[in-house]
Amino acid sequence: MTKEFSHLDHVLGHGFDSVIDVRSPAEFAEDHVPGAINLPVLDNEERARVGTIYKQQSPFLARKVGAALVFRNASAHIEGPLAQFDGSWRPLVYCWRGGQRSGAFAWMLAQIGWRPEVVQGGYKTYRRLVTARLYDQPLGLRLIQLGGYTGTAKTALLHRLAQREVQVLDLEGLARHRGSLLGGMPGGQPSQKAFESTLAQALHRFDPQRPVLVEAESSKIGGLLVPPSLWSAMKVAPWIEVSAPLAARAAYLAEAYDDILSDTEGLRHKLRHLVAFRGTAVVDNWFKLIDRGDRLALTAALAAEHYDPAYAKSMRALAPDIRHRFETQGLSASELDQLADRIAARLDSFSVI
Repeated sequence: MTKEFSHLDHVLGHGFDSVIDVRSPAEFAEDHVPGAINLPVLDNEERARVGTIYKQQSPFLARKVGAALVFRNASAHIEGPLAQFDGSWRPLVYCWRGGQRSGAFAWMLAQIGWRPEVVQGGYKTYRRLVTARLYDQPLGLRLIQLGGYTGTAKTALLHRLAQREVQVLDLEGLARHRGSLLGGMPGGQPSQKAFESTLAQALHRFDPQRPVLVEAESSKIGGLLVPPSLWSAMKVAPWIEVSAPLAARAAYLAEAYDDILSDTEGLRHKLRHLVAFRGTAVVDNWFKLIDRGDRLALTAALAAEHYDPAYAKSMRALAPDIRHRFETQGLSASELDQLADRIAARLDSFSVI
């Protein structure tokens, strides 16, 4: 009734009908196996209570109290979200380390007639495999970096290229951050562990015989670090680069960053941090543009006076191997579609990059 996994691909391609994480909601929120559903047999408070009894009173009493809570909660899950499944259902169950919580829940499921298996070593086994994949092993994929000044719609291009069957890795989407000072998204970023889980799942889906296009990023996206295996591959990957006139980029940024630009106080707070880099006069001028409500002038100024110099500096330091440059005069939806067609066609012409 236990399932041993020795490779991350085996976990991600498990073949079970469902994956059930019986850990507490707090544990699940920090990270979990992709696609797992959370059916906690102890909620956050109950887990803390049992742990306190274990440390301060006795392990026996903790197990007795815990068992009552586990079976009470498990019965609610069986009457609720699991009531739909017939006798052929095969769930994969895990807890923190494949111990009492998952074992008790799987035992109950088996008594009903279902065919559960428990992950040997639990979440700790899964996390160890993720760490090995992203920290210890070579990436094993051929990357191409998509570069270009801020506002050249690189993320939008990635989405269009994915629709054209190009393998793309959207790091900003996985990190829930647009990769710049103003790049925060509603809801905030996932934990580092959760980011790595979704990243590992994305890598698992790629065909290693075909190149993978990834937006050129720094080693940190918002508050999250790009894991070493991926970062090492990105540093040596060849580039393609897109360019567009400043006016077109400013217009695109004004639309794409509408949520950030609408929060004028939050915007001011973020821009104040740039005084040390761009000087008081430059930042004061940005504040005047905010006061006037002139978004196009503001995004143009931010690009010309902050983002473009930063990009040029990084390019001098990186000196990337740029294989092809793509120019566009505009960044409307139709123009981005045309640009995506050109990029896809160019990528198809390379057998090895």
